[in-house]
Amino acid sequence: MRAIGFAEPGGPEVLSLDEGVAVPQPAAGEVLLKVAYAGVNRPDCIQRAGHYPAPPGASPILGLEAAGEIVAVGEGVDEARVGTQVCALTPGGAYAEYCVVPAGHVLPVPDALTLAEAAALPETMFTVWHNVFQRGLARDGETLLVHGGTSGIGTMAIMLGKAFGLTTIVTAGSEEKCDAARTVGADHAIDYKTTDFVEAVGLITGGEGVDMVLDMVSGDYVARNLKCLKPEGRHVTIAVLGGMKAEINMAMVMSKRLTLTGSTLRPRSDAFKTALRDEIEREAWSLVEEGAVRPVMDEIFALGNAAKAHARMENGDHIGKIVLAVDEDL
Repeated sequence: MRAIGFAEPGGPEVLSLDEGVAVPQPAAGEVLLKVAYAGVNRPDCIQRAGHYPAPPGASPILGLEAAGEIVAVGEGVDEARVGTQVCALTPGGAYAEYCVVPAGHVLPVPDALTLAEAAALPETMFTVWHNVFQRGLARDGETLLVHGGTSGIGTMAIMLGKAFGLTTIVTAGSEEKCDAARTVGADHAIDYKTTDFVEAVGLITGGEGVDMVLDMVSGDYVARNLKCLKPEGRHVTIAVLGGMKAEINMAMVMSKRLTLTGSTLRPRSDAFKTALRDEIEREAWSLVEEGAVRPVMDEIFALGNAAKAHARMENGDHIGKIVLAVDEDL
């Protein structure tokens, strides 16, 4: 099969299309997916650069989400699932014509979605659901501050927040991106390059602050984020793009009774991800079926142009999701 590989870590240019890669075979509890489209995510770029190795047992091929057709099943999986179109959270391996996935990590593709859109859903939806609603304990009527408001994670947080009664404030790096975030459904958007987001949040909330921050920057943003939180607020970290270390005022944490938490999804167990999938299917997948939640699509690249897709993600100009077309040339 064709798959994207790289001989050594580096920039986007190290990615290449390999033609003779062996097709993986599904083990017990797994399905084999003929991949139509694969989502591109920031962790893919970090893995390519050599800083985010695949967990033990996972495919070394990049790609954490895909959509396509189940063409074979492993022991213990109902053979009636062969031929169904699904999207899946993958442990790796999605940048290829075929990918094996735990059967518990797939979701049906609704009629309202194209396969390209379906491939853009799992990673962001699983991440936002777990961190905003499970770890962050978001409740109807609360206010959420999201950094990176026009990223795949950011746009998903806006849509799910709106669907579940949250007021969303986002930051973005230009007025164009702020306008895009408001179009998606953000209640407020702050251009962090021209405005101090701490001051802006204070003005927007009448000095009260927000109930939760979904942070993918970390570094020196953490101390500023804590200033944005109201008493009993929650700070949820999902990435460290601005640095892994932060200096914070613990007296503020104590006086405001703040909660600091965070997570990474990929290393979690198959059982955890299956339980997360089950909750999403039960509580939120109807929003996708109805069209209320739909991924914001940026650009689709042919599989052989994965390097260009990574370059676009890393230059930060994208709005929404970048996707690779695996079964067709563009």
